[in-house]
Amino acid sequence: MNNKEKSNTSSSGLCRFTICMPEELARLFDALRQRKGFENRSQAFAELVRQWVVDERARTGKGTIAGSITLVYDHHKPGLQSRLTALQHRYAGVILSVLHAHLDSCNCLEIIALRGAAQPIYRLADAVGAVKGIKHARLSVTTAGREFRHGFGHVSRHSNLHEQDPPKH
Repeated sequence: MNNKEKSNTSSSGLCRFTICMPEELARLFDALRQRKGFENRSQAFAELVRQWVVDERARTGKGTIAGSITLVYDHHKPGLQSRLTALQHRYAGVILSVLHAHLDSCNCLEIIALRGAAQPIYRLADAVGAVKGIKHARLSVTTAGREFRHGFGHVSRHSNLHEQDPPKH
């Protein structure tokens, strides 16, 4: 924060500040905020900042991330399922769960739930996408949740196995 920027932090841990933007952008922001169900601008803006932080951490490989790889493939392709299984065993340290569903008589959908360091998660996503016979694969990343407060001013007090760091891969 530079000398011109002032922070008004309340006892609840919230920081109040003012932002300026072009009027048309503010109108677009308000329309999206309402469509997405945010009660006020502060909640919507905080969500945008959280998304920015998550994207940057995933991009730079800092901290634990969570995510999923969603893929579609033809299960009739020889060797495809064994290659996917081998990859899943190789990256077991970041895989939480795998959901397999039959879309039709040929196509399967798999969703691989992930948590861990960014680098092995991105390597797994690249490897899965490169398997011959995969029709589509997409990685979606998000926060593992520990770096953000739940809502405004409420810090999660959970301390169980789910908050432990996953094994290093």
